[in-house]
Amino acid sequence: MKTRRRPAVRGRPRRAPLTLRGLCGDVLGVPEAYRLPVRVIPNARRDEIAGWVAGDLKVKVRAPALDGRANEALCEFVARELGLPRGAVALARGAKSRSKLLEVRGLAPQALRARLPTRP
Repeated sequence: MKTRRRPAVRGRPRRAPLTLRGLCGDVLGVPEAYRLPVRVIPNARRDEIAGWVAGDLKVKVRAPALDGRANEALCEFVARELGLPRGAVALARGAKSRSKLLEVRGLAPQALRARLPTRP
């Protein structure tokens, strides 16, 4: 009789600690890349930043959550609001979730904080 080997148990990956008021610095060795936690509301009446909710930046986008359209609209809108080219903002995690992690490149943390709305 064959004995079955149990698959290796893998734990949940640990989340990186959020520093600098919600920003994780030094992503993949790039000193000017930071991760921004975002909570997305698709199918909104207009594209807007609605403020901070539980440590995440709440962003409303007009695009529906179909075929990644809301993700693309989110990256384009955040890049436009921060005054960056579209390629400077990428989705790092959360492609099918409303809670996402955006990777923002090309801004120092002080400049990024200055361009975002202040927390309550």
